[in-house]
Amino acid sequence: MVSNPPSGDDQVPLLSRAVNVSRSELPGLLSAAAYFFCLLCSYYILRPVRDEMGVRGGVENMQWLFTATFFAMLLAVPVFATLATRFRRTRLIPAVYGFFIACIALFWLWLRVDMQMVWAARSFFVWLSVFNLFVVSVFWSFLTDVFTNRQATRLFGAIAAGGSAGAIAGPAITGVLAQQLEPASLLPIAAVILACTLPCMWVLERWSSRSSEHGTTNQPLGGTLFEGVKAVLQSRYLLGICLFIWLYTTLATFLYFIQADIISNAIDDSGDRTSVFATIDLLTNTLTVGIQLFLTARVVQYFGLGRALSFVPLLVAAGFLVLVASPVLFSIAAVQVLRRAGNYALAKPGREMLFTVVPRYEKYKSKNFIDTVVYRGSDAIASWVYTGLTGLGLGISGISVVAIPVALIWAVIGYRLGISRQARATDTAPPSRRRQGEPDGRRQ
Repeated sequence: MVSNPPSGDDQVPLLSRAVNVSRSELPGLLSAAAYFFCLLCSYYILRPVRDEMGVRGGVENMQWLFTATFFAMLLAVPVFATLATRFRRTRLIPAVYGFFIACIALFWLWLRVDMQMVWAARSFFVWLSVFNLFVVSVFWSFLTDVFTNRQATRLFGAIAAGGSAGAIAGPAITGVLAQQLEPASLLPIAAVILACTLPCMWVLERWSSRSSEHGTTNQPLGGTLFEGVKAVLQSRYLLGICLFIWLYTTLATFLYFIQADIISNAIDDSGDRTSVFATIDLLTNTLTVGIQLFLTARVVQYFGLGRALSFVPLLVAAGFLVLVASPVLFSIAAVQVLRRAGNYALAKPGREMLFTVVPRYEKYKSKNFIDTVVYRGSDAIASWVYTGLTGLGLGISGISVVAIPVALIWAVIGYRLGISRQARATDTAPPSRRRQGEPDGRRQ
């Protein structure tokens, strides 16, 4: 594997228009994309069911589900951090996925007893929210460990596109089978697809281990479970990432509650609501694939990571402006599709690129803490803030007015993080590259 951009002779002709990948990098790219495809396909089979369970329990009670998810994260993260200090990557990551596959099987048995069980529905909502963040965080930690900083800039967009293809297949499968099967019967299908990530991990691990230039290690991380939290508190860079995620999550939670409020008032039938949620997912992920394949890497390389990270916040600010004027079903659906597609295609890969310039233990311990506890903690706080704003008499338009300046601050933070990441990448580059002039991700 080589970390420099491939020359014309080393490029893969069939892929060169979409992604700048060398022949030696192709096995890593394909296995990572297949891994992410299976992961998100499994999740998106289950997501419409989760969203409907949340609405069924009452939009006015959803802040309790978000709070329960946060406390579940507080229990899960120390366990993962402890395991990361003791086990090699080749054992740790498959074990995490094996645990979640077993959980899906247990929920299948529980929900088959009675789909209307309130506590089963609530537990599934919380569990799937934890599952989503945990397995995706572990996935990206793995990738930032096996791909170099320069490879990440070129390849992460295409890898993310593999995940988005899975995110298209997932709701499509749900849409076809939901009319023929009870919702609980979708869980074994999701479990089988999630199990397909395991051979993809094995191929990616072997590709990484054969690379003499990357220099990754498969040793346990060592240390204590508090090192990740300590590293976050001592690093302005990591605190900046925390602030970026906090602002993102706050606004995403506001939009989630607005979506649930509008849909619950506009549509009475449970099946129709599930169908609307699945349609939004399908449109979002279809748009995302095209952006990831043809724009993500080019936007980062030509305009810089800072500008790429500031684009989605500006788009969200415009979306809230639309909701101020027209808080209806079409408006929230359009805003959610564009916001989520922009997040998956630009903001999410961009956030993962931020971690390619931090030490290895921060990629697993600190990153996992940020992606789970900070993320879901922000979710929980935002859910109560939203409830408080509605308690003060603010409607959707009023809350949208409050959200617009927050989105603009988020854009500034994203831009500054991109600049900081480039400075770190230059500082850690080999002396020969610094003398030659490390590219900063913008057109020279």
